[in-house]
Amino acid sequence: MTRSSRLLLGGQLRAFTLFEGVLMLVLGVLALLFPVLASVWATAVVALAFLVGGIVGWIDNLMRARLLNRWLIFWRLVVSTLFLVAGFTIIQQLGSGRAAADASVATLALALGLVFLAEGAVAVGVSLSHRRIRGWGWGLLNGLVTLALGVVILTMSKQALLSVVGILVGVSFLFSGIDLLTFSASFHDDEPDDAGEPD
Repeated sequence: MTRSSRLLLGGQLRAFTLFEGVLMLVLGVLALLFPVLASVWATAVVALAFLVGGIVGWIDNLMRARLLNRWLIFWRLVVSTLFLVAGFTIIQQLGSGRAAADASVATLALALGLVFLAEGAVAVGVSLSHRRIRGWGWGLLNGLVTLALGVVILTMSKQALLSVVGILVGVSFLFSGIDLLTFSASFHDDEPDDAGEPD
């Protein structure tokens, strides 16, 4: 690839990365301004992911049926079926009125709380068992913060839970946008690494 074509490609990638960063910032701000709406959308995305995962799991398991143990295939099909049922149930609830939709969002928020609780406990345990390694304190801090988030989410009222997913999505998008604008865009500098290479 010539130097001029690398310059062009680098400029295009940098422009796209900057555009993506601005878009993520805007979406993050919108999610924080309208956390309940963002929570509903995030819940719908999770439901679709469950449905796709369940369908792909069924196809994959049926294709591997002759290669794997029957009990293993059976339990894999059970898991895929649970994914399908969970995805279908969430979508049905989201379309069955405000009360049912709120219940789905609150359930997802509670599930996140449980995940944070488990993840925080594991992080604390791992950091405490590796105190000889430099930086273990950051791992401990991360675990304690994650644990605290899990406790906070699990002790929230149902109304407050409706905003949790949207706020988490908003914060994640904001940090992703900042990363794209300040760090990731630098990977697509206008100058190629081998600037001395002839055209």
